[in-house]
Amino acid sequence: MIVERAHVPVVPTGRAAGQWPWSVPCIQTLTAEGLRFTAPVTFLVGENGSGKSTLVEALAEGFGLDSWGGSHDWRYASHRQKSVLGEHIRFDAAPRGRRMLGSWSARKGFFLRAETAIDALDREGFEPDSVSHGEGFLAAFRGKFLQPGLYVLDEPEAALSFTSCLELLGHISELTKVGGQVVCATHSPLLTALPGADILELGEHGMRRSTWQELTLVDHWRRYLADPHSYLRHVLD
Repeated sequence: MIVERAHVPVVPTGRAAGQWPWSVPCIQTLTAEGLRFTAPVTFLVGENGSGKSTLVEALAEGFGLDSWGGSHDWRYASHRQKSVLGEHIRFDAAPRGRRMLGSWSARKGFFLRAETAIDALDREGFEPDSVSHGEGFLAAFRGKFLQPGLYVLDEPEAALSFTSCLELLGHISELTKVGGQVVCATHSPLLTALPGADILELGEHGMRRSTWQELTLVDHWRRYLADPHSYLRHVLD
């Protein structure tokens, strides 16, 4: 573990408190209670618009990673201003992460976001044009996710097949064994089944811990696979 808690010590009040991103329920939970990390892998699960990407981007920025994606040793655009949430977020270090959080130059990690992953791989020495989109994603894990640090992922399953998602889980598991910590926003019931992972479900309620079996996401997939028409009739008929 590198970090054990994220929090926002200075919270806007008055009119500003009702504006985005402070009005997003999961961000309100973050500002009121903080976000405690209890396992080397944390999954953030929720519908589109629940604030997953907003939160993971702020966590990456707060740790010193570029909001556009990439590793600790690259800045996509040095003039790029941090988001208002990324500017305010702070971390409490886990015992193993005190040295890393004590110095900007010592911080290691990677921010992988679906929209810019191929560009990030290209500028860091990979050759994404020679492989498929999904293979390019996996190349990042094989080549860059190798050392202790904070790895923030925004919907990595977007480019991956079923079997590639399984390979990704293997890489994540190996990364945690060498001291890496992963925070991943996802819609994937396959990824969230990783044994030992901490799962946070985001929604109108804010943020709350859940188990894989209790996730709304998992329940919908079970129902759909058992009887697709029960869902499709609402959009096709």
